[in-house]
Amino acid sequence: MRHAPTSISRFGTGHETAVAGLDPLTVTKLWANPCWLSFRLNFLAFRFNDPVYRWIETRYGLVRPEFVALYAVGLKEGVAAKNIVASSGLPKNTLSRAVQKLLQRRLLRRETDAADLRSYVLHLTAAGRAIFDETMPLMVKHQAAMLGCLSEDEQQQLCALMDKLVIASPAWPQEL
Repeated sequence: MRHAPTSISRFGTGHETAVAGLDPLTVTKLWANPCWLSFRLNFLAFRFNDPVYRWIETRYGLVRPEFVALYAVGLKEGVAAKNIVASSGLPKNTLSRAVQKLLQRRLLRRETDAADLRSYVLHLTAAGRAIFDETMPLMVKHQAAMLGCLSEDEQQQLCALMDKLVIASPAWPQEL
């Protein structure tokens, strides 16, 4: 198994200057860590999610699980809560509470699933759609800022590599 090199000197002086603003533990976790992939993915996800979710909570009063549910339904109308659990990694009870709050706030509506009359699917209301439509450009802009240091070819390569990891993920061990 390959590990990331344990020294940041491989990047030259420009890199050392760039990371000088980071605390020493973060530098160690990013560049001298046998589990570099996991930490880097989490680090980048946090850098995306934290400002986005803080803005959403301030603007709309929605906490992260609530927005995760609203966003999922905005991407795919008529989805069941169990599908949001599977795609988000949120615990079932956390998502259930979030969906209930969104239903109470009339940001989501629930319908009987035509394919399975024992189940329900979720749809955005007009108010929920307005929130989704307002947040999407902000999120796209934030992602573009994050990807701005990569060329178009590098962005495509990163996307292809991430695709490979996602597609392979069902074969990874679920328990240690």
